[in-house]
Amino acid sequence: MTEITLDREQAQVDMTAIVKVTKVLLMVLALTFSVFMLKWIVVDKLDKYTPTESSQITTAMRERQLGCLSKNIYYEAGNESFEGKVAVAQVTMNRVNSKQFPDDICKTIYQRNIFYEKVICQFSWTCDRDSGSRPPNNANYRESEEVAKKVLLEEFRLPGLKEAMYYHADYINPGWKREKITKIGHHIFYK
Repeated sequence: MTEITLDREQAQVDMTAIVKVTKVLLMVLALTFSVFMLKWIVVDKLDKYTPTESSQITTAMRERQLGCLSKNIYYEAGNESFEGKVAVAQVTMNRVNSKQFPDDICKTIYQRNIFYEKVICQFSWTCDRDSGSRPPNNANYRESEEVAKKVLLEEFRLPGLKEAMYYHADYINPGWKREKITKIGHHIFYK
């Protein structure tokens, strides 16, 4: 009877060892699987993944930008040639891409500064309260929208205006000490 009891005790010890070995093997297998999955995620998936940034443009944001740029082109150069409209749009985009101005199209267009207690608008039409309510010339506004799309979405640019940051109408003389780049239509462009 003692032998049978010892065999049972030995069997329990053997069974306990088998259970422990099985648990260890399962943990090793689970760890190996986890490492494999992690490698699959990191190497195979993340390499192909483009992270979504908080500054990613949504459809609504893009439509807002196009609207602001279209209005700016229309009110600044609505009667100008296609090239004149592109030039105004390009100056706007040059400013947006510069550290000197807001990095948002609408904020750049509507930016106001105060000099000697006088409000100065970056684009004169934004200070004119009637500009927003006047009905646009439909043909000129549609062309302004097309130019805005070409400049903003297709990155269409005039090579000679890469550094243009400022312009004014040719019938005024602001007395700027800036370097003149060129004249297009009724606007003179500066660095």
